[in-house]
Amino acid sequence: MIKFSSDESVTKSTGIKNINKEKDCTLKLPHIAMGVFAYILFNNIIENYESIKLGYMNCANFEKGIYKVKYKDTYFTLFLAGVSAPHIAGDIEELSFHGVDTFIIFGNCGVLDKNIEDCSIIIPNMAYREEGTSYHYMKDSETIELNKEFKSLFKNILKSNRFLYNEGATWTTDAFYRETREKVNYYKNKGVICVEMEGSAIGAVCDYKKLHYFTFYYAGDNLDSITWDERSLKQEANFENKVLVPKLAFELAHEIDKM
Repeated sequence: MIKFSSDESVTKSTGIKNINKEKDCTLKLPHIAMGVFAYILFNNIIENYESIKLGYMNCANFEKGIYKVKYKDTYFTLFLAGVSAPHIAGDIEELSFHGVDTFIIFGNCGVLDKNIEDCSIIIPNMAYREEGTSYHYMKDSETIELNKEFKSLFKNILKSNRFLYNEGATWTTDAFYRETREKVNYYKNKGVICVEMEGSAIGAVCDYKKLHYFTFYYAGDNLDSITWDERSLKQEANFENKVLVPKLAFELAHEIDKM
């Protein structure tokens, strides 16, 4: 059992490392950040848009760069989103330290409905909480409502760009090799259409810290079959379609910035 506490945390974020200094708490980032889970898409954005590296996050075993990227004459923060609930929660904590107040985070997910087309867009409206991180940011409950803001705005962007999409509940797990047939059937019977590792934590952390956010997925592997169907789970697979997805996030960021 995870004990929820509303007390202030003993541990504190110290922010990212400035590339010019060992630590610079005054570094101000563009207030809208785009988080990309797939490193190939992340690198593709850096190569194809005007990008400036501002600093980096580090941990015991990795470093990852934090950039500002220009889209339609506006700069946005860009980061390689951490895979798993604890990792993405840390990203949000560190970047909000530097003034980010809105997060747009997207990546691949597995589908629990074989009729959802590969690489089509999924908008989660609720997450079943089968990970631990969210329980440190909000009280015990089976689900959390997601994407209370910006949903209509994003749907208009999808329609303008002729993207297929599905909207429904997601299952957030922290054990991707324990997505058993029993669990797949359990969540399917509850109307869940996809599975991933971060959704409920993104919602819980942002709600707790009073941050704005929108998270969405592009469909990958299919769990709704007799045997697991990997489809386009590998980052290189169906890349000609995946490379179109970041523009949706940029368009949403641009529209939010005008609000």
